[in-house]
Amino acid sequence: ETEYLVMELLEGETLSERLARGPLPVEQMLRFGQQIADALDKAHRQGIVHRDLKPANVMITKSGVKLLDFGLAKAMAAPNPQSSLTALPTQQGLTQEGTILGTFQYMAPEQLEGKEADARTDIFAFGAVLYEMATGKKAFSGASQASLISAIMQNDPPPISSAQPMSPAALDRVVKTCLAKDPEDRWQSAADIKRELRWIAEGGAQAGAAAAIPARRASWLSWVIAAVAILIAGGLALRARRPAVASAGRLQLSIVPPQRTLLMDFFALSPDGGRLAFVGISGGKSLVRVRDLASEEVRSLPGTDSAENLFWSPDNRSLGFVARGKLRRIDLATGSIDVLCDAELGRGGSWGSTGEILVTAKAAGAIYRVHASGGTPVAATTLEKGDLLHRWPQFLPDGRRFLFFVRTEKPETTGTYLASLGESGRKLLIRNGAVGLFVSPDTLLYVRSESLLAQRFEPQSGQLRGEPETVTRPVMRAEIGSYRDLFAVSDNGIVVFRPGSGERRLAWVDRRGNVLKTVGPPGAIMNLSLSPDEHKVGFTVRAAETGEFAVWVLDLEKEVATPFAEPGFMAVWTPDGSAIIYRSEGSRYEIRRKAVRGDPKEEAIGVVDSFATPHDISSDGRYLLYNRMGGNFDVGVKDLRGRVPQILLGSAFDERSPHFSPDGRWFVYNSDEPGQSEVFVRRFPMTDEKWQISTGGGQQPSWSRDGKEIFFLDQDGRLCAARVEAGATFSSQPPQALFRTTMRVNAVSIQYAASADGQRFLMAIPTQDFDSEVFRVLLNWRRW
Repeated sequence: ETEYLVMELLEGETLSERLARGPLPVEQMLRFGQQIADALDKAHRQGIVHRDLKPANVMITKSGVKLLDFGLAKAMAAPNPQSSLTALPTQQGLTQEGTILGTFQYMAPEQLEGKEADARTDIFAFGAVLYEMATGKKAFSGASQASLISAIMQNDPPPISSAQPMSPAALDRVVKTCLAKDPEDRWQSAADIKRELRWIAEGGAQAGAAAAIPARRASWLSWVIAAVAILIAGGLALRARRPAVASAGRLQLSIVPPQRTLLMDFFALSPDGGRLAFVGISGGKSLVRVRDLASEEVRSLPGTDSAENLFWSPDNRSLGFVARGKLRRIDLATGSIDVLCDAELGRGGSWGSTGEILVTAKAAGAIYRVHASGGTPVAATTLEKGDLLHRWPQFLPDGRRFLFFVRTEKPETTGTYLASLGESGRKLLIRNGAVGLFVSPDTLLYVRSESLLAQRFEPQSGQLRGEPETVTRPVMRAEIGSYRDLFAVSDNGIVVFRPGSGERRLAWVDRRGNVLKTVGPPGAIMNLSLSPDEHKVGFTVRAAETGEFAVWVLDLEKEVATPFAEPGFMAVWTPDGSAIIYRSEGSRYEIRRKAVRGDPKEEAIGVVDSFATPHDISSDGRYLLYNRMGGNFDVGVKDLRGRVPQILLGSAFDERSPHFSPDGRWFVYNSDEPGQSEVFVRRFPMTDEKWQISTGGGQQPSWSRDGKEIFFLDQDGRLCAARVEAGATFSSQPPQALFRTTMRVNAVSIQYAASADGQRFLMAIPTQDFDSEVFRVLLNWRRW
C-alpha cells in the first residue's frame, strides 16, 4: 500500500539550454513549434491550462520535443464537450482569481492582472516561446520586474523579420496574433497555430501571403456574409478574368449545411460558382440538396434518393448523378429526371461543352461516354497493361480533351492522366493517390498529404510548369477506395472543400465512453478486427502520399505495429487466430488468406468479384461473409471448403457489413431498404424472415461474443446496444444508446471492435477535432 510516483526518463536538453547557443534554424523551429502546439492542444482538450509555458519546460529529445512541468496547471471547461469522448474531470478550484502564478517573462496580460487564465493564456506564452526560438531573443524584456510587466502590457516586440530577414513572412503574423494583448484577438486554439505552422513549413508562405483564416461554425448572419462575398468574387471573375488578387488577399469562409444534415462525400460546384450541390442525409433520407450561394436557401431535389457522383451541365441548369445503377439527369427548373444509361457505380462524371458526358459506369474498368440525351455508353478509355481501374474524368474547356485518374499495379504509374476523345494514348501529369482537377485557364489542383497544391498547367501542350504551391490544408479524403479528395472548383476559380484529417488513434473505451487507454501510433487507421485472444488487432492503413492501402497488425500489449499485407484491405481473423483473410489490391483484386506467423505464402480463396471485401468468418471456420460492390453493395458467402461463392443478398438496395452470430445460425447487416440505413438480422442459411434491430438509423453492426447483444452506430454517431435472444427463434429489445462517439457517422469503414465481454470497445478516434460537417470556400488563392 505504498504510494509512489512514476515519471518518464527523458534524455536530451531543454529548449532554454539550446537557445543559449542561438536561434533555431527555421525548419527545426517550425517542426518543434508544431509539436509544442500539438501538446498544448491535447492538454486544452482535456480541460487543462499549463500557465507556465517557457523554454525551460520544453525538452528536446531524439524523438522530438516534450512539454513538461504541469505543476501550475489549472482545470478549465473542456471545449466542445458534446463532441468528445467522456473524460474524467480534473479537480476544480485549485487557485483563486487574483493569484499570479507562472514566470513573468512569458505571462499574458490577463495573467499579470490576476484574472482567470484559459487556453488563450497559454497561447500568449507560446507566442513568446516561438519568438525566442526564431530570433534567439526574448519577446519582452525590462531592467526590472516593473518595467518587464509594463513591456508585456503595452509594447509589441520587433518583427521576427527584423532579426531574421530570411524567416517566412507569415511567421510574423502567427506570432503577432499569439501575442495580442486582448485574448479575443489571439488564435483561439493551439490546433489553429499547429495548422498555420505546418502550412508555413510546407511552403504555404513562400509568397509572403497571409495564411488561411480559421473558420468557425457560422450563424445565419455569417452565411449571408459568406454568400455576399462569394457572389461579389464570382461577379468580379466573370467581368474580368483576373481580378486584383494581390490586393484582395486570400479569403476562406465556411458554409454550414442545414441543421442535423449529415454530409456524404459527393458534392459539386456549379461552373459559374453560384450554387453548391451536395448529397446529405436528413430525417433518415439521402437526397441531393442545392445551396444557392447568393442566399440562405437550401433546396432538396425529390427523386434523388441514394444519389452519388454529382456533376453539373455547362449551362448550370442541370445536374447529372448516378443512383440505383443508372446515370440520370435532373432539370433544376422543372425537377424532371431522365435516365440516360446503365451505370453500376458512381465514381466520376463530367459534362462537356459539346454535349458529351463521361462517366465511370462500372466498378472496375474504363471510362465511358454517352450523349446528354441518353443512349448506349461507349468506352472512352481503354485499360492498358497493368491498369486496375479508371475513374473521375473531367473535361477540359474544349469538350474533347479530359483528365482522369488511373489506378495501376505500381504507385509510380498511378495518378492523373490527360487524354482526348477518339485518340489513342494518354499522358501522365502527376503521380498521386487521387485525381487532380483543372481550373481555367492554367492551373492544376491536387492534394498531397492533406495539402491542396496548385501548379501551372498549359492545357494546349499538356505540360506542367514550375513547382507546386500549397493553397490550404487540411483537405479531407473521400471514403475508402474512391481515389478522390473532397474539393470542387468552378470555372471562375472558386474552390469548395471539406476540411479534415484522416489521422486516427486506437483507444480502449468503456461502455460510458471513458477513454481507458490509447494504444499504438496514430495514422489513417480504419477497419478494425480484434484477434480471438484480443492480444492483437488487424487494421487497414492508408498511405498519405500515394493513397495506397495496407493491412497492419498491432500487438496491443507491446504496442508494436508491423505491416502484414501491402497492398491490402480489411483484415478478418480466422477463428483460431492463426491467419488473416483480406482483400489483395495487387495485380488484381481478390480475397486471400495468409498465416500470421510462419509461412508467408498467401492463398487465394476463390473470390474475385467487383472489389469483394471480406467481413466475417463463421465460428467453425467454414463460411466467409463478404461484400460485393456492383450497382449496389451485395452480401456474398463463400464455403471455404472450395465451393463457388454465392450472392446471399442481392437487391436494388445497399446491404453492407455482414457479421455472423457466435453460433453461426444468424447474421446481422445494415441495409438502406427502409429509405435510410438500418440494422437487420436474418437466419443462416437464409430464409425470407428478417428482423429490424435499429429504428433511428444504424450501420457498422457487430455481434457480442456471447451472442446476447448487437452493437451498431446510429445516425447521431452514438454507439448503441440491443439485447437479443437468438436460439431456435429470434427476438430483440429496443436498442439503448451507450455514448456518443467522435467517429464519422457516414463512413463505411469499420471504426470499432467490441471486447469478448462487451464491456470495452477498441475505437479509431480522430486525433484532431476537425468539424467535418462543414464546407470551406476559398477565394483569391491564385498566385499567378
